[in-house]
Amino acid sequence: MTRPGTSRASNAEALVFRVEGMDCASCAGTITAALGHLPGVSDVNVSVTRERLALSLDAVQTPVASIEKAVRSLGFVPTLLDGKSGPLQPSAETRDHEHDHAHSHDHGADCGHDHAHAPAEVAASPAPSASPAARSEKPWWQSVKSRHAAIGVVLVALSFAAEFFWPQSSRYVFSAATLVLVAPIAKRAFAAARMGAPFTIQMLMSIASIGALIIGAVEEAAVVVLLFLIGEVLEGLAAARARSGIKALGSLIPRTAMVEDGNSLREVPTDRLAIGQTVVCRPGDRIPADGVVLAGMSSVDESPMTGESVPVAKQEGSAVYAGSINHDGSLRIKVERAPSDNTIARIIALVEDAQEARAPTERFIDRFSRVYMPAIVALSALVAIVPPLAGFGAWDEWIYRGLALLLIGCPCALVISVPAAIASGLSAGARHGMLIKGGSVVETLAGTKTIAFDKTGTLTLGRPKVTDVVAADGDAARLIAVAAAIERESSHPLATAIVDHAKETGASFIAGEDIRAIAGRGMEGRAGGQAIFIGAPRFAGEAGRVPPELAGAATALESDGKTVAVVVADGVAAGLVAMRDEPRPDAAAGIAELARLGIDSVMLTGDNARTGNAIGKKLGMQVRAELLPHNKVEEIRKLATDGTVVMVGDGINDAPALAAASVGVAIGSGTDVAMETADAALMGSRIRDVAGMIRLSRATMRNIHQNVAIALGLKAVFLVTTVTGLSGLWMAVLADTGATVLVTMNAMRLLAFRPGR
Repeated sequence: MTRPGTSRASNAEALVFRVEGMDCASCAGTITAALGHLPGVSDVNVSVTRERLALSLDAVQTPVASIEKAVRSLGFVPTLLDGKSGPLQPSAETRDHEHDHAHSHDHGADCGHDHAHAPAEVAASPAPSASPAARSEKPWWQSVKSRHAAIGVVLVALSFAAEFFWPQSSRYVFSAATLVLVAPIAKRAFAAARMGAPFTIQMLMSIASIGALIIGAVEEAAVVVLLFLIGEVLEGLAAARARSGIKALGSLIPRTAMVEDGNSLREVPTDRLAIGQTVVCRPGDRIPADGVVLAGMSSVDESPMTGESVPVAKQEGSAVYAGSINHDGSLRIKVERAPSDNTIARIIALVEDAQEARAPTERFIDRFSRVYMPAIVALSALVAIVPPLAGFGAWDEWIYRGLALLLIGCPCALVISVPAAIASGLSAGARHGMLIKGGSVVETLAGTKTIAFDKTGTLTLGRPKVTDVVAADGDAARLIAVAAAIERESSHPLATAIVDHAKETGASFIAGEDIRAIAGRGMEGRAGGQAIFIGAPRFAGEAGRVPPELAGAATALESDGKTVAVVVADGVAAGLVAMRDEPRPDAAAGIAELARLGIDSVMLTGDNARTGNAIGKKLGMQVRAELLPHNKVEEIRKLATDGTVVMVGDGINDAPALAAASVGVAIGSGTDVAMETADAALMGSRIRDVAGMIRLSRATMRNIHQNVAIALGLKAVFLVTTVTGLSGLWMAVLADTGATVLVTMNAMRLLAFRPGR
């Protein structure tokens, strides 16, 4: 975000930092508010999911070291990154604070900043690396938060022991333990306040614990701080687990690759592979890079990209993807993508980008949280002052209740309730070959009423196949051999289907000669000593005589939605070859699943009505045929009058309709277009995944509603019990850290989502 009244200086530089220790959107809000007040800083954008901070900085006004110092003072660990997402040499400021490399946590409450529209610097920021060379995470027990909590356990235990053996000293021991434990919390709280973020949970915790000491509630003060520290450890664990849902894909890339170097092989780190190199992948190995098979045959498990566990046959010329598993034979593969740009790295980048695109519900929660915390702080002040002034009790009693109420004021659980569910839902989808690009898309998909499908290449395989061969003399094998002899010279999809059928059926080879294409009509030439013409029935009569029985058969085949080619030999029709682009094997089941979900399915096709209706009848769906691209857009708009419309297409020919729909879904086996166009992509080209994506979106929205209910419900319960004196300080802590852990753990249930259920 750019500060009001500040224009970016001409010498401003775009910088990206990795920031460790962020557990929720409130952390991002604290950093954004703090850095937004520094001179020369603009376009601040913080991604909790990526653990990234991007900004524009005029180093003349504010040095890089000052940015690092400001972020570190808030309890986070910044590391400046270069263009390859690798750490630069630490600055002097960083070296002076090596001991601070901790996973500390700040629940800044200034979380209302809208990060939905990232600046150019963020868009250009380094993509997350899926390379095995990426940094390794420290065990949770080695973090500063964990050490701080462990010290807290020891000090509080010693305090209770002192109270048992030396009761007269307990007040001083508990007070000392509380002050030792709250000191680093207060330090971060006042650092955030100085930089423009006064409303943080650290500030509330500091005020509440010190206030409890003043009114003599020393045991509770110590226990409250200890519970807060333990809660922070649990929050960090939950956040790290949720964050790892999609990043786990990065571990699928092998650490090393075998590269051909002349006549020998050498082992190199995968993240150092270069485009154009040749790698050798042995049976059982994971493929180290996106590329093309130069030699070898094998079956490959591509489930990390497509979600489909059935191995795919690969041979010379086949495309392969990094992270997939080579099963049978050795493959020589030419590297065609850099490690930072392979399919898995791009999936991770796309999903992480999507996690930053916030849903309408999340934006509403953020706006609400801006008001919630100041309102609770004001209410706590009134609870502490008004009742005793009005004579309704002692000052100590109402100050205690006011301090407890302060701890309910942090909206962390509420703020994280939506993004935690969205992040888990997007990660679960990506692991099953379903890329959904943002929370708003999830929310729209959940309310889908109608799904419109393109036919060719979407509902169908996009490859015509021969379905019927009708020979006038009964010799179908010779008829297909003669037809293939002429069609070998054509690249038309129908010609390819005839040639492929001849190969599949083992038809004898017949040489063709004098072959030429007749524009818009068909092919002609000589084969087997005869003059041959192959074309549509309406042109066959011009090339020769078509017997009535063959003409009738052609009409029947066309009424069944098939394309018919008539083979004319020496002026007389010798037979018919019928072809059809068959539906995908799971298309009918996919449409049936959508019907069970209460969603209508409509086919939009440019094909003739007979073909469209035949396919539609077979799949059990409505059909709108003979549509030009602009007609498809009009149909989408008509359907939208009855509710949310989703368009599923191949991502290329259907661009206008995809754009006109509420959500455009590209289907395309991991292609660039499928990943980068439309609002969602089905990597596995399975129609059943459309229903799976709808189920996932609905499950995610249910999870969001549960999380909001948990967060607000706990706040409401403890608000009442605190004001009425039924619960104290330590229970109030559970209303914050406990609720945050609960909603995060609830969101993580989505990681176990299965599309087929």
